[in-house]
Amino acid sequence: MNAVPQTPTWPLGMPPSLPLDRRGRPLRDLRLSVIEACNFRCGYCMPADQVPDDYGLDSASRLSFDEIETLVRGFARIGVNKLRLTGGEPLLRKRLPELIARLSAVPGIEDLALTTNGSLLAGQAEALHRAGLRRLTVSLDALDADLFRQMSGGRGEVSTVMAGIDAATRAGFHSLKINCVVQRGINENQVLPLVEHFRGSGHVLRFIEYMDVGTCNGWQRAQVVTSAELRDRIASRWPILPLDPNYRGEVATRYRFEDGAGEIGFVSSVSETFCGDCHRARVSADGHLYTCLFASEGTDLRGALARGETAFAGHLAGLWSRRVDRYSELRGEREAAKGRHVEMFLIGG
Repeated sequence: MNAVPQTPTWPLGMPPSLPLDRRGRPLRDLRLSVIEACNFRCGYCMPADQVPDDYGLDSASRLSFDEIETLVRGFARIGVNKLRLTGGEPLLRKRLPELIARLSAVPGIEDLALTTNGSLLAGQAEALHRAGLRRLTVSLDALDADLFRQMSGGRGEVSTVMAGIDAATRAGFHSLKINCVVQRGINENQVLPLVEHFRGSGHVLRFIEYMDVGTCNGWQRAQVVTSAELRDRIASRWPILPLDPNYRGEVATRYRFEDGAGEIGFVSSVSETFCGDCHRARVSADGHLYTCLFASEGTDLRGALARGETAFAGHLAGLWSRRVDRYSELRGEREAAKGRHVEMFLIGG
């Protein structure tokens, strides 16, 4: 096992006021859940037999808009410049455009995005764009209507999601990311139809390896379709060429179609780990910090939030400086397999 460095070193040009974790990784990206509820029951995230329909609808435990703004300002003070709002399904959060308008004005936040299942997007896309949101990711695991309905736990219609994508484009979201989690024997036959549909659309389709996030989905490695397999399958039909990352630590590996019909991406946490460059933190809707997607427990931030933005930023810096997470590098080893992992629907994946 590789040794974990005990003393962080500062990258060239980074002021010492910005914390690094114990592996020398800065904090750049915050994934913030605004609600734990979801109107879908996808089997790999929130299976209906494990999570009741009314889960997460009680608003009492959620961070308020004031708390969320203080939280984001604190994270921005210690280096976060990318903020992604997640859920559950974030479009279920009431008055969401109001929150987006507040967060888009936070100094230091250069990239504000949102991930949605798209089912409510048609009715909200214009308001989201007016509020200052500029990037959207839509989850879409199948084009086949029956399969899509099945994978959403009988709650979703693919036509509604496609209408949401069209509405977002009209509202000014010119290049959406379309995410598909591929599971062997379930929706791997949707890969080529999805590629064919979105080639040339201006949107970026991304295939995500089925990950062992949480415990309620019964994950097994045999269900994983690796990115390498998917790349070969796609390239045999439409030749693709690798692209450089947009920035260090980018989650997806990027490719372009040789014929100029756009870009495609692959997220490979199982087969091609990227812990060494991970600069992401996650906060649940009830204010718990998770420093790894595969964490077993979080740290309650509410007490520190109550002390104000400056004190909160100092508290965060201390928490991040103690971070050692590298679960994907250790996957399969005994110490990595102990205990339960936080469920995906609590921290947005």
